[in-house]
Amino acid sequence: MADDNTQMPPKYDPQAVEAGRYNEWLDEGLFKPSGDKKDHPYSIVIPPPNVTGKLHLGHAWDTTLQDMLIRQKRMQGFDTLWLPGMDHAGIATQAKVEARLREQGISRYDLGREKFVEKVWEWKDEYADTIKKQWYKLGLSLDYSRERFTLDDGLSDAVKKVFVQLYNKGLIYRGEYIINWDPQARTALSDIEVIHQDDKGAFYHVKYKFADGETTLDGKDYIEIATTRPETMMGDTAVAVNPKDERYKDVIGKNVILPLADREIPIIGDQHADPAFGTGAVKITPAHDPNDFLVGNRHNLERINTMNEDASMNEKAGKYEGMDRFDARKAMVQDLQDQGLMISIEPIVHSVGHSERTGVQVEARLSTQWFVKMKPLAEQALKNQETDDKVSFVPDRFAKTFSQWMENVHDWVISRQLWWGHQIPAWYNKKTGETYVNEEPPADIENWEQDSDVLDTWFSSALWPFSTMGWPNEDAPDFKRYFPTDTLVTGYDIIFFWVSRMIFQSLEFTGRRPFKNVLLHGLIRDETGRKMSKSLGNGIDPMDVIDKYGADALRWFLSNGSTPGQDIRFSYKKMDSAWNFINKIWNASRYVIMNLGDMTKPELPAASEWDLADKWILSRLNATVKQVTDQFEKFNFGEAGRALYDFIWNDFCDWYIEMSKEILNGDDEKAKANTRNVLAYVLDQFLRLLHPIMPFVTEKIWLTMPHEGKSLVVAKYPVDHPEFDNDKAEGQMANLIELIKAVRNIRAEANAPMSSTIDVLIKTANTDLETVFENNRDYIDRFVHPKELTIGADVTAPTLAMSAIITDAEVYVPLAELVDLNEEAARLEKEVKKFESEVDRAKKKLANERFVANAPDDVVDAERQKQTENESKLQATQDRLAAIKAQQ
Repeated sequence: MADDNTQMPPKYDPQAVEAGRYNEWLDEGLFKPSGDKKDHPYSIVIPPPNVTGKLHLGHAWDTTLQDMLIRQKRMQGFDTLWLPGMDHAGIATQAKVEARLREQGISRYDLGREKFVEKVWEWKDEYADTIKKQWYKLGLSLDYSRERFTLDDGLSDAVKKVFVQLYNKGLIYRGEYIINWDPQARTALSDIEVIHQDDKGAFYHVKYKFADGETTLDGKDYIEIATTRPETMMGDTAVAVNPKDERYKDVIGKNVILPLADREIPIIGDQHADPAFGTGAVKITPAHDPNDFLVGNRHNLERINTMNEDASMNEKAGKYEGMDRFDARKAMVQDLQDQGLMISIEPIVHSVGHSERTGVQVEARLSTQWFVKMKPLAEQALKNQETDDKVSFVPDRFAKTFSQWMENVHDWVISRQLWWGHQIPAWYNKKTGETYVNEEPPADIENWEQDSDVLDTWFSSALWPFSTMGWPNEDAPDFKRYFPTDTLVTGYDIIFFWVSRMIFQSLEFTGRRPFKNVLLHGLIRDETGRKMSKSLGNGIDPMDVIDKYGADALRWFLSNGSTPGQDIRFSYKKMDSAWNFINKIWNASRYVIMNLGDMTKPELPAASEWDLADKWILSRLNATVKQVTDQFEKFNFGEAGRALYDFIWNDFCDWYIEMSKEILNGDDEKAKANTRNVLAYVLDQFLRLLHPIMPFVTEKIWLTMPHEGKSLVVAKYPVDHPEFDNDKAEGQMANLIELIKAVRNIRAEANAPMSSTIDVLIKTANTDLETVFENNRDYIDRFVHPKELTIGADVTAPTLAMSAIITDAEVYVPLAELVDLNEEAARLEKEVKKFESEVDRAKKKLANERFVANAPDDVVDAERQKQTENESKLQATQDRLAAIKAQQ
């Protein structure tokens, strides 16, 4: 039944349509799994957004695609679970909270760890609430009863278990290494948390004088060193030259005096020094450079760390102690110049690492950290990709990206010097220094001190697909029912950060892939193709877009412009088009509903009572159902959208609705009833097809029209009806539409308004085509408005007429007072050239042996059919042109 309380106003108003609807869905519990064991399970876990701020357009795109998948599967009868949640986001969230505190003149150290963490929880609650409101506004059909957070007790238990098991297996270890260091957040960073960008800098060419006062090199008492980082000089413990470099073979083993430090350091031979780069001699600073660290290990060099955690100089920097690193650089450069040790300064632009989170320049710093040994885990992940349990990447080119990263992966530094996150489950004995790693603290806790570091946020989010399902309890109902998940939808920019880590952790701890498919989308850019960012000021708030156009319009844009793996460009022009499409649907639906009378539910009339238009629209509907379903399965949402758009706008609105008016305005009550039912049935079916993409407006319309059921959310999705397929009806309707368009074009060229009366003559020797036109005179009358319609093989072309060549027929419109023979001849000459071009194109294509051999048979047959039709049209046009010229 139609909802009497839900009427359709004359104009589509997205705010009115969407108001309150989401809460109704929630109140009715429509987003929860069916729980029916007979239904096949289908699950998605949401990529948990960071609780660092509001969602952006990329999140809207990401979640819209997931919602489309889960809504369609729910309607198709799957037992669906879409599990929501958020990520504590470690360094990112802590950086935001610290920035807020700095504005108040407070640091985390002023508060202490416990009070600071309380402040971060307050931040989390504030922004988690904002994110949920945005999910509501987007219409996401999430099961909030299963919502998780990466610092939940259950997920924390999973994190501890994984850490302890990897440690006991020898895959987690603690060691002193050069790591990436963020001096503002005061924490280690993994390689992929470092963003490289071009900065202005310089090569500083410095004299390192020989210590014995006797040695010379090319007549000079020094060896020339070029460095970009003079502020690290106080940590130098050697100068390296390549042992094969003939220039330096006699100075290897000699000592030089470290400038500004009055300390002797050796000249060593090591392959790290590149004879072709700079002077071929390099300073070695094992505590401040990853390559120098390795050189130092080979030559047993001392590691001298000259910087504090905040990148200020420490006591080992001598008189520069307490200076910021960049201030120290300026001071050292000045001192080198004053002491005559600076040879030259060469300005350069070079790539420098910056923290992804705080934006500050990263330091290479010697530090004791926790690491995951990646090689065994990576090998397991690569091997699994050769099995039936592999993860399928969409587009599949990203499978190679994944494999290449796994083949070249480095050990993963997982400890972070933060206070917000999963504290590492390791304790150190206060007396003996012994390390204790366990899920539970030591019994005599008073004798132990827990490691103050927390785990990289990706360590916990790597467990997301199974920790959210109840693991490590492998008997947890959700874990048994919904894991592995079916599809992960995320951006291609976090394959390394997240996707790869989920795969190897899932394989290690569950023995299964975490998801069957990973659908990777691109980035949303502005109209000119630039990445959206705060610095460019070109960011778009999706909530602002929804306020103006509605959630359905935004969702339509995000889905219809979507090609897997590709970026898309946002524009308000595209949003206008999306809104216009929905408005078209609204007006068409309103027309249908206004004409349904007291119908209680749509019921198709018997097939024997379908006229040509009915047969055609049902055949086109069925083709659309099959195409949309197929394209959803392939994640080709853009193609699915195009199929829906073409069917709704062109087939249904522009043709079938217009044809229905002829019948609904007539006197045949039986025909009227049949047409009403076909209109209602087709509307009902395409609303169901559209619902996963546009949930709000489709629900509003569906509840307004006669229907069975409480919501489209749980209504049955359209299926293939082979009995609807009707190539003959589609062909006949194509003939009819071609005729109508031809006459309309003639009217337009002759400036003859639809209100004017014209005669239409159709010459055809095709008896089937003649029958089609004769049987559908009513439609021709409605769309063409002829004063007299003549159809037959013996039609004689009038002397003064405009004409058109259609498939197997010639159309003439006598317009003696409007037609200029010269103009008509010129028009026909253009038509001749057009058909000649089409015939020539088809001939070349069919002459291409590779095309004929490799293209599907139906494609080749269609090309041959087009060639035949165009040859016929060409001949008829040439004949008509000759006749016109004979009259001139």
